[in-house]
Amino acid sequence: MTAILIVDDEPAIGDALRPVLVSQGYNVAMARSAGEGLERARAGRFEVVLLDLGLPDADGKELIEPLKRLNTMAVLILSARHQEREKVEALDAGADDYLNKPFGIDELLARIRAAIRRRGESRRETVFRSEDLTVHYDTRRVFLLGDEMKLSPKEFDLLEALCRQAGQVVTQRRLLLAGWGDPSTDGQYLRSYIGMLRQKLEEDPSEPRLIRTEPGVGYRLNAVPIESGVQKPL
Repeated sequence: MTAILIVDDEPAIGDALRPVLVSQGYNVAMARSAGEGLERARAGRFEVVLLDLGLPDADGKELIEPLKRLNTMAVLILSARHQEREKVEALDAGADDYLNKPFGIDELLARIRAAIRRRGESRRETVFRSEDLTVHYDTRRVFLLGDEMKLSPKEFDLLEALCRQAGQVVTQRRLLLAGWGDPSTDGQYLRSYIGMLRQKLEEDPSEPRLIRTEPGVGYRLNAVPIESGVQKPL
């Protein structure tokens, strides 16, 4: 049974989420502080941690790195802090996703399922495949609806970074590292290359469906992988 740890000092959050998650077949544990959260995480094996940032004994961002060091658990931030800076700092610290409070339970469940699916996927994967898009990491070939698309090396690097975290927001810093190897690179270069990717991959680049902008944070590949594992290139 998949185990989820909720680290949140608001009793109402746990009272609301626990029965919903249990009804979905998850095993749920609660912690009310950063210290208790780390203690519970060390004592058990959790696939997902739902982490609040406003904890009584620490900023939740301080827990992300030690939680990720324990095992490959996914960390989803649930926070009332809506500032873009908070989102960027949490994601750069290693959080897998970020939901603003209040949030819809259906969206939360979908994010949890996506996090669990990604956790189980092998890092040795050589192919990303969704309904419309296929990306071969080793041969650097891209197919959209079966037609091969010609991408520049940097366009491919950015697309690969998005595919490897499909469904998650990828911060501007991480994309600049993937494309230029330097997070201090002018963000205008990233915006230009994302625009060129959209010209090649989107049906209507002015209303992108595949590569979504997360304002002030980064970008998200809106595609669900339908296959995983090591596959032979076309």
